[in-house]
Amino acid sequence: MASRKNTLLPLIVFLLFKLLIVEATTINSTDADLNKGCIEEERKALLEFKHGLKDPSDRLSSWVGADCCKWRGVDCDNQTGNVVKVDLRNNGDFSRLGGEISDSLLDLKHLNYMDLSFNHFQGIPVPDFFGSFERLRYLNLSNAVFGGVIPPHLGNLSQLNYLDLNGDVSYYVPLLRVSNLNWLAGLSSLKYLDLGNVNLSEATTTWMQTVNMLPSLLELHLAQCELSDFPPYSNPFVNLTFLLVIDLSYNHFNTTLPGWLFNNNSTLTDLYLGGANIKGPIPQVGMGNLCLLVNLDLSHNDIESQGIELVNGLSTCTNNSLELLNLGHNQFGGGLPDSLGNFKNLKSLDFGYNKFVGPFPNSIQRLTNLESLDLSENSVSGPIPTWIGNLLRMKRIDLSFNLMNGTIPESIGQLTELTQLYLDSNSWEGVISEIHFSNLTNLERFSLHLSPKNHSLHFQVRPEWIPPFNLKYIDVSNCHVYPKFPTWLRTQKRLTKITLRNVGISDTIPKWFWKLDIWRLDLSKNQLHGKLPNTLSFGSTAFLLDLSSNRLVGQLPLWFNVAWLFLENNLFSGPIPLKIGKLLSLKVLDVSGNLLNGSIPSSISKLQDLYIINLANNHLSGKIPKKWNGLDDLHVLDLSNNKLTGGIPSWMCSISSLSSLKLSDNHLSGELSSSLGNCTGLYFLDLGNNRFSGEVPKWIGERMTSLGLLRLRGNLFTGDIPEKLCWLSYLHILDLALNNLSGFIPQCLGNLTALTSLTLLPTNVDPLSHHPYWEHMELVMKGRHMEFERLLPIVNLIDLSRNNLWGEIPNGITDLSTLGTLNLSQNQLTGKIPENIGALQGLETLDLSCNHLSGPIPSSISSITSLSHLNLSHNLLSGPIPTANQFSTFNDPSIYEVNLKLCGLPLSDNCTTSKDQNHKDDQDEEEDEDNRYMTWFFISMGMGFPVGLWAVCGSLALNKSLRHAYFQFIDETIDSLYVFKIMNMTRLKRKTGRIGVPS
Repeated sequence: MASRKNTLLPLIVFLLFKLLIVEATTINSTDADLNKGCIEEERKALLEFKHGLKDPSDRLSSWVGADCCKWRGVDCDNQTGNVVKVDLRNNGDFSRLGGEISDSLLDLKHLNYMDLSFNHFQGIPVPDFFGSFERLRYLNLSNAVFGGVIPPHLGNLSQLNYLDLNGDVSYYVPLLRVSNLNWLAGLSSLKYLDLGNVNLSEATTTWMQTVNMLPSLLELHLAQCELSDFPPYSNPFVNLTFLLVIDLSYNHFNTTLPGWLFNNNSTLTDLYLGGANIKGPIPQVGMGNLCLLVNLDLSHNDIESQGIELVNGLSTCTNNSLELLNLGHNQFGGGLPDSLGNFKNLKSLDFGYNKFVGPFPNSIQRLTNLESLDLSENSVSGPIPTWIGNLLRMKRIDLSFNLMNGTIPESIGQLTELTQLYLDSNSWEGVISEIHFSNLTNLERFSLHLSPKNHSLHFQVRPEWIPPFNLKYIDVSNCHVYPKFPTWLRTQKRLTKITLRNVGISDTIPKWFWKLDIWRLDLSKNQLHGKLPNTLSFGSTAFLLDLSSNRLVGQLPLWFNVAWLFLENNLFSGPIPLKIGKLLSLKVLDVSGNLLNGSIPSSISKLQDLYIINLANNHLSGKIPKKWNGLDDLHVLDLSNNKLTGGIPSWMCSISSLSSLKLSDNHLSGELSSSLGNCTGLYFLDLGNNRFSGEVPKWIGERMTSLGLLRLRGNLFTGDIPEKLCWLSYLHILDLALNNLSGFIPQCLGNLTALTSLTLLPTNVDPLSHHPYWEHMELVMKGRHMEFERLLPIVNLIDLSRNNLWGEIPNGITDLSTLGTLNLSQNQLTGKIPENIGALQGLETLDLSCNHLSGPIPSSISSITSLSHLNLSHNLLSGPIPTANQFSTFNDPSIYEVNLKLCGLPLSDNCTTSKDQNHKDDQDEEEDEDNRYMTWFFISMGMGFPVGLWAVCGSLALNKSLRHAYFQFIDETIDSLYVFKIMNMTRLKRKTGRIGVPS
């Protein structure tokens, strides 16, 4: 009996609180016979207040006449005639009030209710004098665009029961803020407090103590308040255990949940902590705690698998009242708990975006009050159970992005209340028939987007079928639909979004279809054929029309009031219409992959909202228009694979927003103008396979600092590779192949920092979303031409092949640890392969063929376990071929051919035999060297004699003066030698006689 009283007590308190609010909003002013009429002083105060307001829709037109008690939004006390209520809340029926708030309102001495919510006061401060309304019990200024510091004078409102200062959620940062919350202590009667979207960062360490000083508080709403402190202890804050509602969602607590929140708390009915940066695990719930909980929201946090014990703990409540359980967007894992079946009153269950595995729990069939079930983005497996048709109150089911399979049960057609059904990205098979939809009379949204690899699900409905529903939204992709265009769509009068992508429709589009008021249409990747209406005007702007990858023919249609238009990969022909400049709503225009010809019309420049133009893969000719002024929002321009001539006009880089420029595979020529360097925001530049000439400009590295992909392949560029390309810190694709570049490879290529860090593909790309443009590029990888699109952000490549580069491979290039492809083939490179090449741990393709590289293959290369394509042929390499790791799989001898001194598998030359043979070859080579030396010695002597004789005699014979001088020199030399001889002989005889040498 005592437990029952404890259970009913908070409910009674909650009802009394609601009754008090109702009383405050229904002041006894309904009896017109007893109303004494408006007090003149108060009437004047209201008129002065009105005079300061901006009222664009004349909401206060009734504020005339003597009796202000009859004015719209004004209530008076029936007995005294005093104004007690001013309610100017904007419910959306009129324009929002603004302007200034006059302090004349202070003359309303008996005012106890004021509501100015959902107006627009343009960031003016909350008036200080609001703190002087001594009798005020209800104050609501929420979503009225007040700004600045909340006045502490509000703390004087000791009679206040209800205070709502929730900031305007349409602003990215809170407009209202506090310097502290000490003023709250004066609101001793406060039962409801909402400071949501108010910046409380300066009070983040004291907010709990301050709130605890409000003895009557029942509801606390502090959502999105920049709070970062969540005290883990409970003893000083016992008053909070009497709260009915706590909303602390979307703050920055970065901590686990404190135990006091889940224990010693038997009154709480609503707990909202979504997006509050809460980490797991969750404290265990004590027996009997939180048993009155109606709404529990812990979504968008980082709570781990252990937190599922919270569900098990709550399920033990005998009188469980839980109606909403939202644990979506966390890290919960394991199997879905069977204890879910104990929440008999549950209406909404959201476990989406977690890591749950295993089959659909059978206990869910006991939740007969369930209206919304979201298990999306998990790893739930197995089929949908047939008992799903027994949950007759179900309105929304989302099972998308799981591992479910099997057939979709026909019993799902029994859910007469169902409005939304999402079954995307599972492995369904079998048939969907009319029975599946037989009783879905309220169905508004149906989505069944499957993987293109699946294609095992078939729709089987009669051509004359009339569905029981009236859809607003249908998304069916990669299924088999009846090959004829579905005529039942004609019965759907509310349909605004249609996706029937890759469903095998092979038909023309009927005329009645274009009479639908379509906002978004995707019929891509079918076999639609025939012509489209030349002109169409949609009543309201259609966001997207995608008819790409079909077989539509004729001229390009002119469709007005379309924002994104995709007609690529069809058979449209003829020129682009000159009147295309009248399609002023266009933001994305993609007509690539057709048979369009003629020149590009200059009228496109009138489409000033365009941010993507894709005219690639057509037969367009002539020059790029010289003047396309006004395209200030253009981000992507793709004119590749046409027959365009001339150069790059200067206007292109007067557009600061341009991030992607693709002009490859045309007949463009000339040197690159320095005006291209004004594209400082350019990330993607592809000028490959044209006839551009001159040197690769240095200003590419100096001014285009955002460049991540640079492709100049297949042109006529000459000169050195500029070292300033090394300044491009975002560059991860550099393709300069097939030019006439010369000189050394810059050592500084090792400074390309984008090739030293790992880049991951974005995980937040919704596969159901429609991406307006994917950068795409043709690259040579693994010995063949490959087209990259969605994977392009993670492709890391340097291709300098087929140039005239010389010198050695710079050692710095081995610092590029995430480089995936290195192609230096068909140059004049010499020296050795860098010894540290094994540091290129991300390398998949290495092509050094057709150079003059010598020395051994470095042993470190075998540590590159990711290497799958190798070509070292046509060099001067020597020594054994490495055999470790994946080198044992390189069995093609052509990888190493024409390296005469290489040995080992896969070559036929065994390294052991080769070693002995090399020793013999060395001896023979020494003997050959000696023989060659002696031969050349005798040849030199033989040739030297006649050459020397002829050099002297020929000169004497041909030059008379030289001959006379020569012979005179000879005569004088002979005379001098004769005299020298006679003198020496005479001197010798004298010495001999003087010494007495015998004769």
